[in-house]
Amino acid sequence: MGQYEPEPPQPSDPRLPPGQRLQRGWPVLHYGPVPRFKPQSWDFQVFGATASAEKHRWDFEGFHALPRVTVRGDLHCVTRFSMLGNEWGGVAAKTVLDLVPPAPGVTHVMVWAEYGYSANLRLADFTDPQTVFATHRNGEPLTVEHGFPVRLVVPHLYAWKGPKWVRAVEYMRADRRGFWEERGYHNLADPWTEQRYSYQEEPGDGPLR
Repeated sequence: MGQYEPEPPQPSDPRLPPGQRLQRGWPVLHYGPVPRFKPQSWDFQVFGATASAEKHRWDFEGFHALPRVTVRGDLHCVTRFSMLGNEWGGVAAKTVLDLVPPAPGVTHVMVWAEYGYSANLRLADFTDPQTVFATHRNGEPLTVEHGFPVRLVVPHLYAWKGPKWVRAVEYMRADRRGFWEERGYHNLADPWTEQRYSYQEEPGDGPLR
């Protein structure tokens, strides 16, 4: 895959949500240590309310053999920086859903990562065409600090909804707060309406705390 150079964003770029500033580099931000990658034991699982009622898993080679996509998508961090015009390569979330369909009544997913980290998403956000399990950015493989071998990218939401070091997707028939949502972050995380913290939530935005 050739290297992609995004167009330099301008300070007045309409792609910049309220309260965000342009970021030229890619800061390393995460909770806890960087996990050690072990290809022999690494797998990617889909479980919970699957249509077959069974868990599905791919090993490292199997997951990386799945159909790939390339999407353009911004990254908006709740700490107020935004990286515009990224090119993400990987496996579309929609591909995972097609291969392992959810059971009737599934409304949300929980995306699980190393060390028990998690992020909850509405099914509609997960099925967005730009939501991708990314292995590359701008034509280059992700570094381990940025989520190698797989991180979720959900460009239309704040970046905490896209965990690094993803290991599994759980289908759910009811919403449940993820790691940061349990610690005071907004359940929906729309950067365009600055849904940063749980005290901003309106009735119906998430499960009761």
